[in-house]
Amino acid sequence: MPSIVPAPRWSVKEKMSKRFRQCSSVSVRLRYLIVFNLWNGRGAREIEPILKVHNTTVYRVAQRFRDYGEASLWDGREDNGAEKLSENYLGMLDTVVRSRPQDHGWRRPTWTRELLIETMVRKTGVRIHVTTMSRALAMIKARRGKPRPTVKCPWHPAVKTRRLNELRTLVGTLSRHDALVYEDEVDIHLNPKIGLDWMGLGQQKEAVTPGKNEKRYLAGALDVRTGEIHWVEAHKKDSWLFFDLLKKLTIVYARAKRIHVILDN
Repeated sequence: MPSIVPAPRWSVKEKMSKRFRQCSSVSVRLRYLIVFNLWNGRGAREIEPILKVHNTTVYRVAQRFRDYGEASLWDGREDNGAEKLSENYLGMLDTVVRSRPQDHGWRRPTWTRELLIETMVRKTGVRIHVTTMSRALAMIKARRGKPRPTVKCPWHPAVKTRRLNELRTLVGTLSRHDALVYEDEVDIHLNPKIGLDWMGLGQQKEAVTPGKNEKRYLAGALDVRTGEIHWVEAHKKDSWLFFDLLKKLTIVYARAKRIHVILDN
């Protein structure tokens, strides 16, 4: 192996050692170390455990160094042209990630890396690899999370706007003799939800639960003036739960001339 990489003059070694100390690239420094070890008379099998590289890597670096000299130690990708993950590209990617695929003509409701790549090709003309997209997403601090499910309003936008304006007017012009509340229902699961936990090697922790999941149903009303919540509880979610809440409101606001209840559906 030393014959494949003949030792140069002392001045050449000094210059290469200086460039090695100034280099910040891990991969380039590793190639320098391979060459330095070969100059010191070590073989590929000896270098393998020292630098934790495969012996075929040592042979490849040695062959390229013999053919092209010190230039072969540097990453050839530096000459591939402009960096694809430019500031403009990352800014556009951040805008795309914050939107929905349907906004760009796709049928999927959520983004994949492949879909982001195709969308960015349309917008910038730049195509990158999937692993590069992962790096780009990390650079803009994007994260994978579970989207919050929502239900689209079935009303026409004009109808929805008109109804919301009516409610805002009602709240803004509410008489002091009237009461107004926002009403909604909620399901409560008494069986706790088990989340992720840290465990030791070979350990399987246990979480004590009631066993059978039990539910309770609440209906509540929020007073727009005071912020106070009035609620009732039931074992079943049916019309009687809503009627029980209305009955309680008539008791709480017994002196009100009119009780306005704003609710969905």
